[in-house]
Amino acid sequence: MKVVTVIGNRPQFVKAAAVSRLLREEHDELLVHTGQHHDDELSTVFVTELGVPRPERELSIHGGSNTEQTARMLAALGPLVAEERPDAVLVYGDTNSTLAGGLAAAQAHVPVAHVEAGMRSFDRRMPEELNRVLTDHLSDLLLCPAPAAAENLRAERVAGAVEVVGDVMVDVAHLFQPRAREDDAPLEALGVTPGEYVLVTAHRAGNVDDPARLRRLVDLLLALPLPAVLPLHPRTDARLRAAGWLSELEQAPHVRLSPPLGYLAFTALLVRARAMLTDSGGVQKEAYLAGVPCVTMRDTTEWTETVDAGWNVLVDLDAQAALAALERTPPPDRPELYGDGHAGARVVSSVARSFAG
Repeated sequence: MKVVTVIGNRPQFVKAAAVSRLLREEHDELLVHTGQHHDDELSTVFVTELGVPRPERELSIHGGSNTEQTARMLAALGPLVAEERPDAVLVYGDTNSTLAGGLAAAQAHVPVAHVEAGMRSFDRRMPEELNRVLTDHLSDLLLCPAPAAAENLRAERVAGAVEVVGDVMVDVAHLFQPRAREDDAPLEALGVTPGEYVLVTAHRAGNVDDPARLRRLVDLLLALPLPAVLPLHPRTDARLRAAGWLSELEQAPHVRLSPPLGYLAFTALLVRARAMLTDSGGVQKEAYLAGVPCVTMRDTTEWTETVDAGWNVLVDLDAQAALAALERTPPPDRPELYGDGHAGARVVSSVARSFAG
């Protein structure tokens, strides 16, 4: 079986770490990196850290609006799929790369397998929600991380086959968290003590592209009562500089800014944090898997199970709500919501069963 896998950003490199090596043991995979995250710390560093195979094709497509970027990806992926004639195209998650890979394959009548299918925030203002809904409805095989995702797909009457395989991020967490818990170097470099700091990520367009919301984000960070470690996403860095507010964070004694981090350094900081403060989708789940309480700077989430379990609180950009959420004691129990750490093997088995000649 020949599979073209399309990835483009940090979470997709991490997810590919759980699948690509297993896939290549028995099948032929061509890994295509669209270039959506072109900063080395956000993409190709994972080749070294996680053992992801180095992409055979790098398209170097980044920047521009979501529409422009997706169009350029489609223009590049269409001929590539036609040339390679794979048995299936594999896509992950909810990015522009996901939609472009799925649509290019579907238009070429090549079957599409979507890993992390069925996730829904029910917020169509988010480009990620549009990407995941559209990809699900053009996919032939929908591989879900949890039963609720499969229920969403059945309610929408998707055309493809729906399977619950678990979350490949659990596989990666099981593999790398023990190593990260022993790595003191990232904490020492930023001058923080285990259990006495908040780890922060902020990059969502809805939070940083709108000046009024960006100001609320800065005010929230300035109000934090604990040391706060903020690896600056390139988008956030650019918006803060343009607004003239980066200096406020640089001068705040409790804020520790850093460049973007590799997966292992980020995980080392996450597993020892007092709490996670984020607007990312995937980081909410990473915090849950690490047993770290999460405060989410959004008013919706696709990872509703983490909220229902009491480990995640949605506060939007309300500083007072965020401070109250940081004072909460996490629940005594942390159910196994996303599988047993063998999702990657189930993905490979399901794709082979569905599409191998």
